Amino acid sequence: MKNTKIPTEILEAIELYENKKFDFEQFLAAVFIFFQNHRELNKKPSPIIHSLKSRFKDPEHLKEKLLRKFKEGKNITKDNLFSQITDLIGVRVLHLHQEQFIEINKAIQEKINSGDWVFAEEPKALTWDTESKKFFQNLNITTEVRDTYYTSIHYLVRPNNPNAVVRCEIQVRTLFEEIWGEIDHSLNYPNPTESIACKEQLRVLSKLVSTGTRLADAIFRSHREFIDKKV
Repeated sequence: MKNTKIPTEILEAIELYENKKFDFEQFLAAVFIFFQNHRELNKKPSPIIHSLKSRFKDPEHLKEKLLRKFKEGKNITKDNLFSQITDLIGVRVLHLHQEQFIEINKAIQEKINSGDWVFAEEPKALTWDTESKKFFQNLNITTEVRDTYYTSIHYLVRPNNPNAVVRCEIQVRTLFEEIWGEIDHSLNYPNPTESIACKEQLRVLSKLVSTGTRLADAIFRSHREFIDKKV
């Protein structure tokens, strides 16, 4: 990458991003704090949110991404940067089992309804599992089946300001799904592994993850039922 001549359009796009850095940092902090301080999602002794992660795309990493896209024939400039690249900042919300997602989704929808945020894109659940697909569809969330075995719910939000170029990607997933995602990312980003064995093992792991998520739901459901009977 060091010896590659960077097209002027990409350099201009990076400069624009760096000039907008403060706006992105502010909105990222606001989204993170929303989840971190949300009363219902963090209520003890059993908080719904297990942990949070945030990310801010480094300008050098963005430059590499734009250069890869340029080589693929996709020319991204300062004029279309923010409409084409929507993962510049992001917050990842991790929880223990699938049923907890209902309350997380509810909190996000309430934030939208309050007028503070606007969906820049329609929320989407990405999954490969038929039962998970039904779960998300029952919550009126558009569901897309991925043959990559990737599982996560994606929201893209922006400030309620038509002139704002800032977009923040919110990913919601269970800890089981996070483990799979981190392993897959290590092997398949930015260049996919060519190992047939790794691909097969990732497929098997995804099924174990799905089973683990269901089992976690069953464990917590059994615990609630036991407590209710004692009362």
